[in-house]
Amino acid sequence: MGLGLPGESCGVFGAFDFEGKQVFPSLYWGLISQNHRGHHSYGFAEVGEEGFKAHRSLGLLPPVRHPSMRKLFREFKSHVGVGHVRYATSGRSTKYWLLRDMQPFLAGRIALAFNGNLVNQKELREELRREGGLSRSSSDVELLCGKLLKGLKNSDLVSAVEGCMNGIEGAFSVVGLTREGELFAFRDPLGIKPLCYGCSRDNQTFAVSSESVGLDINEFRYEGEVQPGELLIWSGEGMRRERIVKAERRAFCSFEFAYFARPDSLLGNGRPVYKIREEFGRNLAREDPDLPKKVDVIVSIPSTGDDAAYGMHEVTGIPWERAVRRHRYVVDRAFISSPEEREKIISRKINVTEEIRGKRVAVVEDSIVRGDTSTRVVRKLRMAGAKEIHFYFTFPRILSPCFYGIDMATFGELIGSTHTEEEIARLIGADSVHYQSLEGFIRATGLRREELCLGCLTGEYPTPLAQRMADEMRKRFERGEEERGRIYER
Repeated sequence: MGLGLPGESCGVFGAFDFEGKQVFPSLYWGLISQNHRGHHSYGFAEVGEEGFKAHRSLGLLPPVRHPSMRKLFREFKSHVGVGHVRYATSGRSTKYWLLRDMQPFLAGRIALAFNGNLVNQKELREELRREGGLSRSSSDVELLCGKLLKGLKNSDLVSAVEGCMNGIEGAFSVVGLTREGELFAFRDPLGIKPLCYGCSRDNQTFAVSSESVGLDINEFRYEGEVQPGELLIWSGEGMRRERIVKAERRAFCSFEFAYFARPDSLLGNGRPVYKIREEFGRNLAREDPDLPKKVDVIVSIPSTGDDAAYGMHEVTGIPWERAVRRHRYVVDRAFISSPEEREKIISRKINVTEEIRGKRVAVVEDSIVRGDTSTRVVRKLRMAGAKEIHFYFTFPRILSPCFYGIDMATFGELIGSTHTEEEIARLIGADSVHYQSLEGFIRATGLRREELCLGCLTGEYPTPLAQRMADEMRKRFERGEEERGRIYER
């Protein structure tokens, strides 16, 4: 992945074995393969004869031989379970609340883990209070859980999920367990966040994963996406599929292609992400025909810039110099760090060799959100002797906040919302800044414009409340009013 900014999304995994064999090893490896999607916390839940059992903790998943993991491998014996890695895009970020907001979330008859973000949180929280629900979390997972439990009081799981799909606005890719031993998975009607499923070679173990790499690491066969608006249920009676809501369009998160997803994952179009990122780099080269005249070498910010740098190299013939490297074992634990410590951690994440001394450098990066990371990269490149620095971003200019699970919630924090390319170059200390065009980006994904969520790039959102919030936020921001955190939580 890139250097850890902006805030990543979450990752989910669930498994069900029809022969009654332990699924915890599959859960563990499924989450390890997706730990890039969330560094704040991890957790597991299973259900057996004695009900739910769960383990949750802050930080990255420990190595398989760590005493805590060896203990879980011995104790988690069920044939059905779910797991979650979290990056907080809703709720509070103090250690106290990060502990309370860990997933899977257990309440009543269900255990739930989800990736996404709910837009109508205020309405859902008021509904939860009216129903007598006790708010013990600052995260929106409790709101989703409360909505589901309300439906289960008077009906079955299918009807309860239908109530969620019709009563919740936002992005939600969900895996969960019922106390009766069912594994279920469902996805919001627009399919904003990824969710796929597969099975073992002997067709006895089925799994659901945010990314296909969670299936690959377990040597499971990729069967396809959980469709937008679809519910899948596994029980002793077999597998059941229900297309509950069929929306007029889909709106897959465009940022998955540039930043979130692992390069070897398959997304909505069935192509590996790295092939799409290579095309991003080719587009950047084609869109700047003067590129071969103004730079001597190409460097990439690891690892989300690597594939695009290769594509740029293919088109231009300019050498791709692997002079920027990431320190693998410098792990960002920003949620327990002071701002000063966070600065040092991010700065220490990369190393630049002096192979670029005296050269004009094209820097290929996935995106620029706030500009602080790019500023530090420029500083390191200058220290290594770069003569000129020209930035090329694969993700088009970010103009507006995200309401669906990326931690960029205000106009003021987005450098692209108020500055041109020339101004941004001056601010970060580069000689020039270039973005891939929106048209080129869309074409490279292999999806149509109406199949993507492009809200942060265009200010046009696929859900109505998000659009109204963004429009109101923009008016207030342009009047000079102070933005106070995530508007969907106020």
